[in-house]
Amino acid sequence: MNEHDERGTTMTGIDPSRLDDQQLMKELETIHRTRHDTLLYGSNDALRAHNERMAQLEGEYLRRNPRRPVAAGRTREGARERECGESTPRS
Repeated sequence: MNEHDERGTTMTGIDPSRLDDQQLMKELETIHRTRHDTLLYGSNDALRAHNERMAQLEGEYLRRNPRRPVAAGRTREGARERECGESTPRS
């Protein structure tokens, strides 16, 4: 089978640039949901295909959303602050 056909599909799905925003988010949700099982139980070929597709989808999301909101706790500085706050014992 050829990698591409006339409809813009590949062996791993539709080219992410051809998906609308809602379709892209659905694809991202699905691939993130299946990631753990693919890592643990998928063949090397399945894992490679999953990696490639995830990179395509995430790359397209980042291209469309270059100024996406970033939560302070998801940065290095925010993580360091969280670690400092966790040094107190919990009851």
